[in-house]
Amino acid sequence: MHSGFRYRLYPNAEQRTLLAKHFGCARFAHNAAPALKIKTWETEKKNLSQFDLCKLFPKLKKEEATAWLSEVCSHSLQCEMANLDVAYTKFFREKKGFPKFKSKRDFKSYSTNTGLAVGEKTVRLPKVGEVSAVISRPIVGRIVKATVSQTATGKYFVSVLCEDGAALPEKMPITEAGTIGVDLGLTDFAVLSTGERIANPRHHKKALARLRRAQRKFSRRVKGSTNRRKQARKVAAVHEKVANRRRDFHHKLSTRLVRENQTNAIALETLSVSGMQKNSRLARSISDAGWTSFVGILEYKAERAGKTVLRIGRFEPSSKLCPCGVINRNLTLSERKWKCESCGATHDRDVLAANNIKRMALHPKTINTGGNPGIYACGE
Repeated sequence: MHSGFRYRLYPNAEQRTLLAKHFGCARFAHNAAPALKIKTWETEKKNLSQFDLCKLFPKLKKEEATAWLSEVCSHSLQCEMANLDVAYTKFFREKKGFPKFKSKRDFKSYSTNTGLAVGEKTVRLPKVGEVSAVISRPIVGRIVKATVSQTATGKYFVSVLCEDGAALPEKMPITEAGTIGVDLGLTDFAVLSTGERIANPRHHKKALARLRRAQRKFSRRVKGSTNRRKQARKVAAVHEKVANRRRDFHHKLSTRLVRENQTNAIALETLSVSGMQKNSRLARSISDAGWTSFVGILEYKAERAGKTVLRIGRFEPSSKLCPCGVINRNLTLSERKWKCESCGATHDRDVLAANNIKRMALHPKTINTGGNPGIYACGE
């Protein structure tokens, strides 16, 4: 089983220069490789693998124009080729997200997989040396890889991936009593099948006034000036605080749902977030909620706890289906409650959706296929 550790780094002036060189060389390798792959395919109809690309770096280091590549850890360039190969594989499988060229402003990270060590107050990086760090948790297992990054506010972090050799726990049996349905939304971030409502914190909306003031000041600064660079960091600091608060909320809520003693399965609805964001009126609120990030965190925590995340298809009428079997196809988004014309029951659409998600997820076809979305069809 793999575990991740993230530490804050405090490099000195010399180490900051070395890290900047590593960022630049990794960016150069990332940008040069796609151009070479495309050119080779157009001329020779040959696909260059990551190993073919790695063989080119020793030659580039001997050339005068690119001799500066020898100043950084060679494994950082090889890791960049491996990351790029994964990106190309993902593109050809999912047919979206073609690898793009990285700019100097946006691309400030590199990875390495050798010469790493984590001490009590330092992290050793190849060709950089011992860097002061805040070690919040001790390393458990063998270090597999480390990624060093710099944020827009100038902070340095290292993410360490370790392998401890432990196996994932066995999945708990799925029962109706031990399954909880979760309906994600905007009015409330989540509504549980138990009837509990979890408020939407709306972190970005709360910081919008402060963000607008910072951006107005930034737009008035002279381009290329020191004051403009300082104000850019202030704008980035507002965004960073919003992102940190949102991530903290996601982690706390996902941990709470997974650690519920009586819960052994969590049922969710598959959402097309990219499609929903095309609604100009709701796009900002949907991005602020961060559903995709939350579901990703919830899934890996459930897997580590031996619990299952069940999914139903995105087209299921979760909020429109009465327990009696009648579907209210005329229900609009503004109607938060509705009454069934058949049985006369009055429903809160969010609570109803959470319970329907649970019921659909427990359908035998959904469970037997490992919780794959779109398996259960309403009315079966």
